[in-house]
Amino acid sequence: MKEKKYHSILGRLQRTPKEKWKKEEFTELEYEPVTVKDLMTEMKDISELIIDLAYSAVLFDNEEIAEEVKYLDVRMDKLNYDIRMMAMMAARTKEDAEQLAGILQVAEAAESISNVAADIVKMLEDKTRPIVPKILNKADEKLFRTKVSKNSKACTREIGGLKVESETGMRIIAIRRGDCWIYNPRADSKIMADDWLIVRGTDEGYNELNKFLKGELEVLD
Repeated sequence: MKEKKYHSILGRLQRTPKEKWKKEEFTELEYEPVTVKDLMTEMKDISELIIDLAYSAVLFDNEEIAEEVKYLDVRMDKLNYDIRMMAMMAARTKEDAEQLAGILQVAEAAESISNVAADIVKMLEDKTRPIVPKILNKADEKLFRTKVSKNSKACTREIGGLKVESETGMRIIAIRRGDCWIYNPRADSKIMADDWLIVRGTDEGYNELNKFLKGELEVLD
């Protein structure tokens, strides 16, 4: 049987068609063999990203990011389905079942996180949502949005080479480039002039990173 290839949607430039999550949701579920490592890796990646995206969608009143959250939530449901199918087919003895129980618990926890994120983006439909940014601004770590100037030394540089997280404590959650998004960019993802970045961290870290991206600092230190 041909093995299903799981290509993570994270860290790649992609367009976000309206309501693409609905297309994914109504795609017929079909089990195909895949390694536990691949399944758990993708579930981990999604669970790490989806909450940040959900709050970003509400904070910046962005329907495109909300659509991505809904898509990732549906994707997580399907990954959890594959995990359960794998467990049922692999368990032969009581000992097998006990070993697989831990995997199923982790998978259920990851799916619960994605469900919470989906609930968060529903706030975009609520007229009372303006209070949310006020609440989020009281947190130690905040979400920020900033644009990369053509004068910045960050232009055409890879995120890993710039050491953004280690130097400023800021994590780049997403990059908006024209009509496309890069979610959870990797170390080899490049920053380009006129990119919009969504980042998470402290006020101090953001101030330094923002100056660098505006071309006011030559290097991060």
